[in-house]
Formats: sequence, C-alpha cells, structure tokens
Amino acid sequence: MTTRRNPGEGGLHWEESRQRWFATVYVGYAPNGKRRKIKVSARTKTEAKAKLQQLLRDRDDGHVLGAQTYTVRDAVESWLSHGLTGRQESTVVNRTILARTHVIPALGARKLAQLSAEEVDQWLAAKAKTLSTDTLHRLLSILRQSIRRAQARDLVKRNVALLCDVPRGTAGRPSKSLTLAQAADLLTAAQRQPAMYAYIVLSLLTGARTEELRALTWSHVDLDGKPPSVQLWRSVREGRDTKTRLSRRTLELPNDCVVALRAHRRWQTQSRMRSAARWPDNDLVFTTQRGTPLDAANVRRAFRQIAEHAGLHAEEWTPRELGTVSSRCCRAQGYRLRTSRIWSGTPTPVQRKRCIARNCARC
Repeated sequence: MTTRRNPGEGGLHWEESRQRWFATVYVGYAPNGKRRKIKVSARTKTEAKAKLQQLLRDRDDGHVLGAQTYTVRDAVESWLSHGLTGRQESTVVNRTILARTHVIPALGARKLAQLSAEEVDQWLAAKAKTLSTDTLHRLLSILRQSIRRAQARDLVKRNVALLCDVPRGTAGRPSKSLTLAQAADLLTAAQRQPAMYAYIVLSLLTGARTEELRALTWSHVDLDGKPPSVQLWRSVREGRDTKTRLSRRTLELPNDCVVALRAHRRWQTQSRMRSAARWPDNDLVFTTQRGTPLDAANVRRAFRQIAEHAGLHAEEWTPRELGTVSSRCCRAQGYRLRTSRIWSGTPTPVQRKRCIARNCARC
C-alpha cells in the first residue's frame, strides 16, 4: 500500500499521457494568493525522486526555486530596461554599450544561480589585459547591480559579484600639453572652421573647460565691458553646475578672444538668418551649424579635424587638453594672468592665495 507523504514533503506521481514521472513542491504564495508550485519531470521514478529531494534541499537551504533557467543575460537586460530610470542619457548609453560589449558576450549564457565568484574573477582578469581600471569598475558595477535586482525578485540567493575585487587594468593615456608652436598651428588651422575658431581661441587663452564652453550663453558674455569678460557659471554636467563651487568664475577676456567672439557672433547671425525656421532659440554661444547644442562627440570630431590640418596626430589629442596650454599662450601674448580672474565681491584669502600661487587663468 502506497503511503501518503507528509505536508511539505512534495509529491511524486506518474502521468500516463506524457509517460513521465513528475515531482512537485510548493514554495510559498504568489501575489494573487495562490500557492506557487515547482514541477520537474523525469523518465524514471528514481530520477524523479532524486530531483524531488534536490528541490526539497534547495528549499530548506533557502535557495530560490523556479529560477534555474534564469541567465546572466536575463538579469543584465532586465537591469538595462528598468534599473537605469532617471539616469542621464549619456550614462544609459555608456552602460548599455559596456553591458552588451563586455558583460553579456562573456557571461550572458551562464545560469545566474550557478555563477561563481571564481568565474567573475577570471572574467575580470581577462578584461584587465585590454581595459582601464575605471572601465573594469563600471563592468563590475553593472554585474553587481544586475544581480542585486534579480535578488530583490527572488531569482537568485546571493550576489557573487560582491565577493570580487577589481584588478588593476591597463594604464590610461597620459595627459599632454601643446607647445606654443603647436598652439599657433592649431589656431591657424581653426580659421578654416568658423563654427569652432572662437571655441579654440577661448579654450587656449582662458583655460575654460569644454563642458563649460558647451553650456556658455551670450547673456554670460560681455564684450563691451571694461574689461570684457565671460561668466563661466554653468556646464553641461548633471544639474548644470560647474565641476566644483570654486569653478564658478568670471574671467577677463584677452583681446584675441574678444575679436574671435565678435566674428563668431556675426557668423552665427548669418547662419540663423539662412535657416531661421529651424534655428532654436537657445542663446548658446557655440552650436552646431543648425543651432542645436554641441555634444562631446561634435566637439571631439571637429577638434580632431582641425588638429589633423595643423599637422598633429589627431587621435592623440582631446579638446580638454587645450586648457593646459592657456598660461603659456597668455604669457606669450603679454596677457597678465594674475588679473585674469574677476572676483564677484572680495576674494577670500584662500582664493587670493590660489590665484597668485598657480599664476593661471583657471585659479
């Protein structure tokens, strides 16, 4: 006589229509109040009984049941779809590219419940041969957040990525500074591109950051003042604020900057008249040829075209390195750097000390 199993021990039965043995285990309740049932099958009773015992052990050990087919790819794609809400568009694009280029191809097919810390360490070690340490940090962060999201939905018991550390990646590209001769060649080449000439001049002679110039508006430029000045109070960073509080500054403009900005305003006015219907009213100083805001790719592409015409190795330079030569350019043109910053109000002792010690337009 067949004995009945006790409550909580699962069930084992034969289905004639499918010619298979089935083991069932109940694991809590669904949101609608119904009991959740996990069901597995086998060709023989012995195999079905072994699977039933494994399910009972997993349940008693606290392992998540019913997620045995959930893969790393599923977890990462779920996080990309729902875990980046409210983040900047550039962040979403960056994390999506990293996830689909490095995480999913390498680990995507692995069952999430079976992923081990050793496998994650081996994956990071392989990536460390070609990627920087910062990129490795982002990759591990993507994996950690994806698994944490799966944990919150009872799809995996533990987050093995939290047990792994980021190895040292490849060395980054060292920062460089243009020589005065290279800066002069760059200015000459920039005259071929009216949309970027003033941008290059302002970067070289004031040391303004590229994210500050992309957000600069004409209302923050005073070309007729005594002295002429530019107010670098905003940037394209999140929140529109500058890199630090002390980065908000008003700079006196050298005469070359004033001339370049006046010419740039005339060019922009002519361009607006040619496409008045499409030109947006954003008051930006530096825009595309259609009046839309510049993004980092726009600036980088235009700068490298100019750098190539100037005889430089374009791929070796970035727009942010224009500011590193501003002090020498100003000295070469006889511009007094110590008075290049116009303080709004009385400068604090710390501000005055930094301005004199650094002797540059950024202080």
